[in-house]
Amino acid sequence: MSVLEELRVPEERSARVPAEQRGPGRGRDDVRLMVSRGTEVWHQAFRELPGWLRAGDVLVVNTSPTLAAAVSGRLGGEPAGRPVVVHFSTRGDDGRWAVELRDPDGRGSSRARAGGPPGAAVRLPDGARLVLDEPLAPGSGRLWWARADAPVPELLARHGRPIRYGYTERDQPLEAYQTVFALPSPDGAGSAEMPSAGRPFTTRLVTELVCRGVRFAPITLHTGVASAEAHEPPYPERFEVPEASARVVNEARATGGRVIAVGTTAVRALESAAAGGPGGWPRSVVRAAAGWTDLVVTPARGVRVVDGLLTGLHEPAASHLLMLEAVAGRAALHRAYEEALRALYLWHEFGDLHLILPEDPPHRAHC
Repeated sequence: MSVLEELRVPEERSARVPAEQRGPGRGRDDVRLMVSRGTEVWHQAFRELPGWLRAGDVLVVNTSPTLAAAVSGRLGGEPAGRPVVVHFSTRGDDGRWAVELRDPDGRGSSRARAGGPPGAAVRLPDGARLVLDEPLAPGSGRLWWARADAPVPELLARHGRPIRYGYTERDQPLEAYQTVFALPSPDGAGSAEMPSAGRPFTTRLVTELVCRGVRFAPITLHTGVASAEAHEPPYPERFEVPEASARVVNEARATGGRVIAVGTTAVRALESAAAGGPGGWPRSVVRAAAGWTDLVVTPARGVRVVDGLLTGLHEPAASHLLMLEAVAGRAALHRAYEEALRALYLWHEFGDLHLILPEDPPHRAHC
């Protein structure tokens, strides 16, 4: 159970359009920044982020590009079948895709529906066909492994659109869902939904941070579709922590710099690369790593590398809040969200940001 489940976020607190569309002359970085250190809270503009960081700190950023992962289809495999929206989530090692079938809501977004049954077929554009195989996990009715008889990356490029949910006002171009850190993958892989904590960054802000001595450590974690209604825990996702980024993080930790993850995806990837291994290295040391991670960061597990977190505002029942509690602590998280509601912050991928900083100098493990 989330520490915040008793809180309620009013519908009008959802960010319905990107910041740059809320008025003339506005940019991506025209969002607010709530800074918390323990139970102390400050209200800032996102452009003031550099003032909260110092030389030697490291920002860990996700370079995964966002895919146009929503495609309209017809359930039953025939042109006259029931309309559905397919959310392509994650490509498996065997070529199958984890998908979520949703019902169109008549407003351009979609509603949750049960998946299955095995063998159900969906007719997609260009005559492509998608067949459901089995639930992604035992007992899961939402996400299913499915096989397509056409290359999915090409299908998404021609007919896909960004995934969006009912709290947004209208469709946006794919560019609105790309961060300044996004890099194309050679195999067309990417995230079903935007790693949104990186969205307000601009080239100008990145340049200012670099000039101040803040370093960047890029990682990649391809996010699957969110559990917007059911708030399920995250399932396995593909990630990579390059050797150069591991070295930057370890150097910062050795010299007193703080490691600040930009988004929950960066936390999951980095903590997965610090989980120890057969060689028995200290669990607070980051090694280059790639593959699948099923790590779920909770208060019981804690964090071993990350000192702070820059993230959006999450629904009170969201499973991600367990990770935030692991970083900030229960009392601090509760205080911050009460303050965000009082100060009328905006939620979701186009909304405001929350910077969680450590109360005390971070503890450094002896190697």
